[in-house]
Amino acid sequence: MSDMADLSPESLAQLLRWYADMGVDLAVDDEPHDRFAESQSSAKAPPPPIQRRAAAAAPPLTALPALGEQMAQDAAKAQTLDDLRARLLAFEGCGLKATATQLVFADGNPEADIMFVGEAPGADEDRIGRPFVGRAGQLLDKMLASIGLDRSKVYIANVVPWRPPGNRTPTPLETGACLPFTRRQIELVAPKVLICLGAPSMQTLLGVKEGIMRSRGRWMDYDRGGTIIPAMAMLHPAYLLRQPSHKKFAWQDLRELARKMRDV
Repeated sequence: MSDMADLSPESLAQLLRWYADMGVDLAVDDEPHDRFAESQSSAKAPPPPIQRRAAAAAPPLTALPALGEQMAQDAAKAQTLDDLRARLLAFEGCGLKATATQLVFADGNPEADIMFVGEAPGADEDRIGRPFVGRAGQLLDKMLASIGLDRSKVYIANVVPWRPPGNRTPTPLETGACLPFTRRQIELVAPKVLICLGAPSMQTLLGVKEGIMRSRGRWMDYDRGGTIIPAMAMLHPAYLLRQPSHKKFAWQDLRELARKMRDV
């Protein structure tokens, strides 16, 4: 491997962006550390002062059904998107809120006929406060432009509105806590077509258990608060950045979406 000092500023910038996309957001020094010894010594020392708000303790398992019903009722009370956003800001039922920088609620046109729902924000989205603004978002913009769309003609959100640490996959408990608010968000936007970006969004909203490659491009039904609308899963733009050869499948699905929009 070449020395880092030999890299050009452009190459270094590309390397840093790659690290950020992979979820690496902390640096370590060059000296080796005995982590086991450090953990033993830190156990004897008094704990350091807490700099960030501590996450709420997880509720006992016996309380989860009642808690889920309470969250569903709270989400259902929202009559506007602004009201729903305010309720999410006050919501303490998801531990990701304590580690994220801010809520990443949505972007685009709330009057749009097409709604895209991804999985969860990344580092760029967490910093800026809007979904799909990093490299994956730039690719999504190009995908939309290929069929004559842009963010003024679609609405974009995520199943989970807070960034998981290190860009890890949200746990089922975290996804379940946010799901009533995501479903209510879809109801309030009232799109004519729902697009799930990636397997986690597809599995959460459409209940599909099989993989994204077998399910993508196929129209399914989504119950939008009593109204059945067409829904389709597509490959996530972040996946396409890692597997550019699969962009051909995304193009097929985008063309299918364009055909569907002529019919609804």
